[in-house]
Amino acid sequence: MEISFYDYHPEPADIRTEVLAGLAQAEKNIPPKFFYDEQGSQLFDAICELPEYYPTRTEISILRQYGAEMTELLGHDVVLIELGSGSSLKIRTLLEALRPRVYVPVDISREHLLNSAERLAAAFPTLEVRAACADYSRPFELPLTDSDQPRAAFFPGSSVGNFEPQEAEAFLHRVGTILGPGGHLLVGVDLRKPEDILHAAYNDAQGITAAFNLNLLERINRELEGTFDPIAFHHSAFFNPQDSRIEMHLISNAPQQVQVAGEAFSFSEGESIHTECSYKYSIPDFQSLARRAGFTPVQVWTDAESLFSVHGMRWTGET
Repeated sequence: MEISFYDYHPEPADIRTEVLAGLAQAEKNIPPKFFYDEQGSQLFDAICELPEYYPTRTEISILRQYGAEMTELLGHDVVLIELGSGSSLKIRTLLEALRPRVYVPVDISREHLLNSAERLAAAFPTLEVRAACADYSRPFELPLTDSDQPRAAFFPGSSVGNFEPQEAEAFLHRVGTILGPGGHLLVGVDLRKPEDILHAAYNDAQGITAAFNLNLLERINRELEGTFDPIAFHHSAFFNPQDSRIEMHLISNAPQQVQVAGEAFSFSEGESIHTECSYKYSIPDFQSLARRAGFTPVQVWTDAESLFSVHGMRWTGET
């Protein structure tokens, strides 16, 4: 097996600066990227296995059912770039169907990236793996040359829904410039659906999503000398129909004051810390966003219940 590792030394997120700035806002917020310390990552893996949480298993079923059609769109002998080296089951499903020449996983976590790349290289001995440690949410380089064309990218998991729509448009445009003319993108997009399904997915009966949300306070306590009492807050997740998004919040149960990195923050009863948004799109709305970013929609695949979608698009650069 062949693995090349390229470290672009992405700057780690400054948790102190960003958390203090977010808590100082009139509407307090903490960026969702800080969910994923070791404990948070384990809890998210557990969320993906929950019966209520449909996105992961539904996307995998779409990849399995339509892998041949996706391969026909992307073409064999392609360089496949995965943005965020996430679920090994998803990328294995795609690799088995596609059998690309070169696989380029991109992730900001060096250890996670190396472990994932080594497992996949062992599973696909003829695959050339070029792992790139970079922050895919910002402009970045890739270990590719012009001779490595054609290129395709895979952005699974409905992660595009965690961007604000204008940010998602700008992100997709950056991906397109990396792919170049004629490059293809497969992107997972969560769809609008009855609110009871969404509510159950983000408020599971076992309370694992609540623990995942509340772990953010535990992380702040550990890393920023915080004095949060997680019992003094509760998890809240609901669908905002006006913005077509799930919002996750941590709600203060009573008036209280909390110290973080030597600074004091006051909470009134019922005051929230906004921790995440997850936008849900209709197929036409997401395709309109993709066109504004310079992509031409080519094909879309969904499950039988239209819970989730995988979009196949071609980069033209025209908006």
